[in-house]
Parts: sequence; structure tokens; C-alpha cells
Amino acid sequence: MGASEPVEERENDGEERVEEEEGKGKREDEEEHKKEKDLEKGEVGVEERVRKGSPEGQRDFHVSMLQRLNPSNPLRVAIPGMTRASTPSPAQPRSISTPTPQQAVVTLNSTAYTNRISLFLFLLHAVLAVGFVCFLIFKGIQGLLEGGPAEGKEMKVLKYFLPQVEVASLLSITLAFSWQKAVRTWPQFMVYFILWCTFLMSLSAGILLICFQMPATDGVGVCFIAFSIGNGLYACWVTQRTNFCSQIFIKSLDPVSKFPDLNHPTYWMLGVGFLWMSLWVLAVIGALNFYCPPLIIIVLGLSLAWTAEVMRNVANLTVSRVIALYYLRGMQCSTKFCFQRALSRNLGSACLGSLFLPSIETMRIVARGLNLLEGEDEFMFSCAHCCLHVMESIFEYGNGWAYVLIAAYGKGFVQASQDTWELFKKRKMQAIVDSDITSAICFFTGVCSGSICVIVVAAWTFTVHPGFTATISLLVFFIGYLMARIAMALPHACVSCYYVCYAENPNNRLFDKTIPDRLHLIETGRDVVVPTPRVPRRFTP
Repeated sequence: MGASEPVEERENDGEERVEEEEGKGKREDEEEHKKEKDLEKGEVGVEERVRKGSPEGQRDFHVSMLQRLNPSNPLRVAIPGMTRASTPSPAQPRSISTPTPQQAVVTLNSTAYTNRISLFLFLLHAVLAVGFVCFLIFKGIQGLLEGGPAEGKEMKVLKYFLPQVEVASLLSITLAFSWQKAVRTWPQFMVYFILWCTFLMSLSAGILLICFQMPATDGVGVCFIAFSIGNGLYACWVTQRTNFCSQIFIKSLDPVSKFPDLNHPTYWMLGVGFLWMSLWVLAVIGALNFYCPPLIIIVLGLSLAWTAEVMRNVANLTVSRVIALYYLRGMQCSTKFCFQRALSRNLGSACLGSLFLPSIETMRIVARGLNLLEGEDEFMFSCAHCCLHVMESIFEYGNGWAYVLIAAYGKGFVQASQDTWELFKKRKMQAIVDSDITSAICFFTGVCSGSICVIVVAAWTFTVHPGFTATISLLVFFIGYLMARIAMALPHACVSCYYVCYAENPNNRLFDKTIPDRLHLIETGRDVVVPTPRVPRRFTP
């Protein structure tokens, strides 16, 4: 036992020395590693600075440097006293993740409902309008059954008012079918015919009403004559643009023959419009037996105008989707499904556009008229540029070309208007779009139908009950105008698709050189266009 104890002590002493040597070696390695880092950073400790002055210290320094070369990059040399940018080792490459911008996915089968607020407002308006019309019809029937003064007045209205209006409704829907068929069959001839036929019909209606020699009919007749004069001046003003408009009509109506049922949505809208206008006329008669008839009739007129405009834009959206998918994707989609989509998902955009586009078109006409008077009067000069500034803002957020992108991609009305106008700017097509007279042709078609209805019904009414002549003339003009505008939705939509789809893909084989040649003529100054006036830059903020 005693002999074994010194052996254990020596073994313990040996283990302690080994541990001390290992700890000393670790401390030296840590110091060397720290010095290496300092050398790589260009920093030298106090000890190295002292040793660097002697030859022995310089030799030891180089030896230590060679011993500490980086095995992964042995050619790297650290220069003491100088700083350098550290380069990452190839053994540990730094991966830099650069975020790639994600482009918005454009789909042709959007399931979202566009402009839901306007859709809700229109549906609420429709429910209230149906209820109010039914209530007024009930009041009219009640007045007939109860007898008294109201009975005699309503019997007179039913006898001398209702037949003329119903005949005017039938005449207007017949004219609407005729206009659309004629424009599709003879597009080049109908552009000239509509311009000058509207002038003659409105002038004839005005002269006829003045010949009745009653204050009310004289006032309405003067309005018709004033409009006919403006119509004639406009027809002379756009003479240079009618040829190009005819060419666009011919080119844009070519795909219609590939879709035999493309007219069906328009026919449905005309049929529904005819039934609703018949009930609306009965409601007008019933309003005579209620409080404040003039105000009620004005409200009913505004409601009918919005409803008819929505019907027209539903037909516009249906045709726009069919034709746009044909141009953009070469697809021949079902008209029935496009019609269902226009009545559901895109109905909100149709309701919103129906509220603002008539006002926009009116302001466009006013802006052009004021632009002609600009410079002759200081007040008119200021009004012209004020109106032009408003037009500059409105056209970017609301234009009739937007229905193509609404139908094709399911965009909202404002977004589609902005994107459409950006496409036109990108292709430098503002001059062509501003000088397009398709909207004017469709507008004059409605005016011509209304004027024809006035001529027929006013002559009839004056012979049976002259006191109703002025009122019935305004009413049948309104009905004839709305029905013709619904019918002209198909050619108008085809022209819009031709412009917008060309702006989106001008290299499409379905397009010819009609638009490029027109652009070239405008750029070279060989074709004169009168675009929608824009605000000069000196007047913009």
C-alpha cells in the first residue's frame, strides 16, 4: 500500500502538467488567432510593432505569417498597417436573394363583381321604381273606378294620350331594328345618311310643331330647329372624318357574321325596354291622380333614362366580350354566357357608366362648341379653358372605351377607363380616338328616330286633341331616342373593340393597316383632324 501511493501522486502530477500544457497551448492559439484577425484588419499590436523594428522580430513575423496562411485561399496576403475590404471565401459563398417583382395576373374569367356600390344602388332603385310604378297604376285604376272629376280627366287621357304613346313605342322599336340592320348591311352609306337624315327629320319636326301655332308647340318646335341647325353645322364640320368612320364600321363589323346569335341580347333588351316603357306610360297617367304630378313625371323620366341606359350598356358589354375575346385570344365564346356575365358580374360597371357617360358626352360637345368661340370674348375664353380642364380630368377616369376592358378582364369602370386611356397614349392614338364620330352617329340615330315619332304622333294628336300635342311630342321623342340607342349598342361596341384591341396588340393578324395609315397621315400633316380640345399646358397647374 505504501509503495503504491507515490506512484499515484506522480501520475496525478503528470496529468496536471499535461492539462497545464494543453491550457497554455489553447491560450497561445487564441492569442495567435486574435493576432491573425488583427493582421487581416491591418492592425498590429504593441508587441508586433516592437518586434518589427529588429531583424529577428521581422524574421519571426514572416514565419508566423507563413504559418497562418488561409488554407482555403493561400494566395491571400495581409499587409500590416493597411486596411482592405475583406472578400468572402469561395468555400462559403454569400447568397444574395433579390426579390423579383411579381406582375399582376390578368385573367379573362374574373369572378369578382365590379362596382358593387353602384350595383346596389341600381338594384335598390329598380325595386323602388317597380313598386312606385305599380302604385301609380293602382292610383290610376282607382281614379277610374271612384268617379268624380278625376275620372273624366283620366278617361280623356286614356282616349287621347295612351294610344299615341303606344303607337310611338311600336314605331320606335321598329325603327330601332331597322337602324341596326341597315348599319350592319350598308355601313358606309349609313354614316352619311344618318348625319343628314337627322338634320332633315329634326328640322321637319320643328317646322311642323311651329305650324300648329300654339305657345307650347312653338317652344318645342324652336328647340328642334335650333338642334337641326347645329346638326347641319356638325355634319359639315366632320365631312373629312366620315370616310374613315365608314372604313372603321366596315372593318369592325366583319366578325359579327361569325356569331349568328350576337344580336339576341340586344333583342332581349329591346323587348324588356318596350314592356317597361308601356308600364311607365300607365304610371305617368296614374301620376295625374296623385300629388304634384309634374315632379313625379320628372322623377319617372330620370328613372326611365337610367334604366334604358343600363339596358344599352348590358348589350354593349355582351357584344364587347364576344368580340374582344375573338380579337385578343381568337376565341369564339358563347353569347349566352357573355350575356349572363354582363347581367351579373359586370352589371355594377354598367350602372356606374350609365350615370356618368351621358354627362361626359354632353360636356364633350359643350367643350368643342366653346373651343370654336374661344378668343372672341374674354368671358367665353375663360369658360372654354375651365371646361377643357374638367374634360382633361374626366376623360382619364371615365370614357366609353372602358367597356371593352370591363367585359374582357372584369375591371372596374374607373380602372378600365384609366387603363384604356393609357393604351391609347402608348400607341399615340389620342388624335384618332378624339376625332372618332361613332358616338355621334349613334346619338344622331336616336335623335332621328325620336324626330320621326314626333312627326307621326304630333300630327295625329293635333287632329284629335290639340292640347296634348306638346306633351306627347316630348314623350314620344324620349321613347324613340332611348329605343334607338339600345339598338345601336352592337355597332358601337364593335367599333370600340376594334380600337381598344388594336391598342393592346397592334401586331394581331386580324387588324389591317387602316389605323396605322391614319396615324401616319396625321403625323405627316396630310390629314386634318379636329380632336377633342385639351387644356394647353400654360393653363394646367
